[in-house]
Amino acid sequence: MKPAPSAAAAAVFGPALPGVASYAEWLAGPGVERGLLGPREADRVWERHLFNSAAVAGELRRLLPPAAAGDPGRVCDLGSGAGLPGIVVSLLRPDLEVVLLEPMLRRATFLEEVVAALALPATTVVRARAEDAVAWGPFDAVVARAVAPLGRLAGWALPLLRPGGELLALKGERADAEVADAADLLGRLGAEVRAVVPVTVAGVVTQVVAVVRPRDPASAAGGPA
Repeated sequence: MKPAPSAAAAAVFGPALPGVASYAEWLAGPGVERGLLGPREADRVWERHLFNSAAVAGELRRLLPPAAAGDPGRVCDLGSGAGLPGIVVSLLRPDLEVVLLEPMLRRATFLEEVVAALALPATTVVRARAEDAVAWGPFDAVVARAVAPLGRLAGWALPLLRPGGELLALKGERADAEVADAADLLGRLGAEVRAVVPVTVAGVVTQVVAVVRPRDPASAAGGPA
């Protein structure tokens, strides 16, 4: 299966397009065959998954502009699954160190194969749960897509971040409702929702919820109650 990129893909991904196209083949082929994506997802890999994942690129560019050589930013894709959005981030921002954090063996194996096939030397697959991966941090940003409601997600992500780092959660049309539902828990964690940013990529609308870890590390030391 070779899902063809739409005409908009070149504008979205630019010089990263060949790598993203190869990744699309992995998603639509082995990704579906191994159950990482549903059988109906092969025909909508670009619109439903790749464009959606690219929505985080602008917020990462704001948080982590291209850095001087030898001083890369560090990003964790929490609950990476099939590599969305982490592998898209790796392809769009080869200047960043990216950790794909995934506890399930079959998913981690798929990620390792994709990282090797796409030759992503600054990308590492870590098979672990978020609460067991603090030693891999701290990270400047944690990205996440379709992992958990915002409150629970923040409880896992904040301990992985440096003070002042941000969780960038890709959400759908219920983003504002999730923020409201998580308000009490985020307050107890000392976290702040900096913004809910609507991003349109090739006609696909995604809400990026940016949650900031407090500057006092002790405030983010625990998970959700």
